[in-house]
Amino acid sequence: MNRRSDSAMQALGSAPHNRWHVDAEHADLVRPLRPARPVSLPAQPQHLRFDLARSAILVVDMQNDFCHADGWLASIGVDVQPARTPIAPLQRLLPALRAAHVPVLWVNWGNRPDKLNLSPSLLHVYKPHGTGCGLGDALPNGAAVLQAGSWAAAVVDELAPQPEDIRVDKYRMSGFWDTPLDAILRNLGVRTLLFAGVNADQCVLCTLQDANFLGYDCLYIEDCCATTSPDYCLQATLYNVRQCFGFTLQSEALTRALADGGRE
Repeated sequence: MNRRSDSAMQALGSAPHNRWHVDAEHADLVRPLRPARPVSLPAQPQHLRFDLARSAILVVDMQNDFCHADGWLASIGVDVQPARTPIAPLQRLLPALRAAHVPVLWVNWGNRPDKLNLSPSLLHVYKPHGTGCGLGDALPNGAAVLQAGSWAAAVVDELAPQPEDIRVDKYRMSGFWDTPLDAILRNLGVRTLLFAGVNADQCVLCTLQDANFLGYDCLYIEDCCATTSPDYCLQATLYNVRQCFGFTLQSEALTRALADGGRE
């Protein structure tokens, strides 16, 4: 079949680089080619080169319940100040990534109000004695803990998502289980994932591990991740990412590479 002009055919597909073109007599399955946009920067355990055209950033759980003084963790006595340390570097990095047309995905806890997809074993993690304030319970301010659509589950004001950003609700520590995240990334043509958020040793690491198991390249941005766990948990996370699952880097190095336009 000879390719007809796009103006004479209808596009099918939500992602610009993953579309068919069809009319009553033809179906053109040839996707447009995307030129590579490589960037090069220092990382561990090796210097790194990757393709911005096939990359996205996952920002995990930068939500009021984890990072705000009136949120869930603070209400049960956790010092949330460490969880706020990614805010400033993300405020600098995310606009640069958006300007480079790198998709920004917010992967957040967002439970169903009826909690029907949450097992007792998952609920037990956060309410081990059956008492206190666990998933879906009301905070002193009336918000339901990590419930989709509630203030508790919203991204902190300092990192207000932009209209072009993508939101994915998750229901356990990994952002891939029981969510459309993998399908969205594949539709976008993404192969390399940048990771940011909290807690580094829990939801960030679990999501990164599953990404690695699914075949994605995994890049952990050290100063854009944090945890309220003891420091040895963070050190073990860095060791395991570098040893088994991917690479670690600093946001400043990435911002410089973006400013240089990917010149190597």
